[in-house]
Amino acid sequence: MMRVFKLLILLPLLISANLHDGGGDEGIQWVDFNTGFTQAQKEGKLAIIDCYTDWCGWCKVMDKKTFTNDTIIQRIKSDYIAIKFNPEKPGKYDVGTGDSLTGRQLLLALSNNKPSGYPTFFYFIPQSKKMFQVPGYKDVKDLNQILDNVEQYQKSVMPQKP
Repeated sequence: MMRVFKLLILLPLLISANLHDGGGDEGIQWVDFNTGFTQAQKEGKLAIIDCYTDWCGWCKVMDKKTFTNDTIIQRIKSDYIAIKFNPEKPGKYDVGTGDSLTGRQLLLALSNNKPSGYPTFFYFIPQSKKMFQVPGYKDVKDLNQILDNVEQYQKSVMPQKP
């Protein structure tokens, strides 16, 4: 009887943890920089690059609060290539020039030699080859406004259809 009672108490916690882990088909499907940047260019889709570190507290808050919001999830899944990039992890990154960069070099290239801390978001608009840097934690309202602005800019540089 005690075992059944414990299971009844733990079951809702286990279900809740699985629903909010950001994985599966429900959450944003993040890809690595090399995959995502190439995909954004090929498909002509906007890219959101979440530049984070493992030790960044505000990065974790965004993952738990902002990036689990249904509206944010749907907007990013439908209109963006979602890229996670940790410049402190070892690896080589390709930006299409034939040269590979370290994480630190890529961060400097993305930020025009002006990195601004973590989290920082970079928005790549493939139609104009422009990269926009937006530093700091963003709640759902702020991120929605930024996404509106990025999408409006993209529309302004898209070729007009006759």
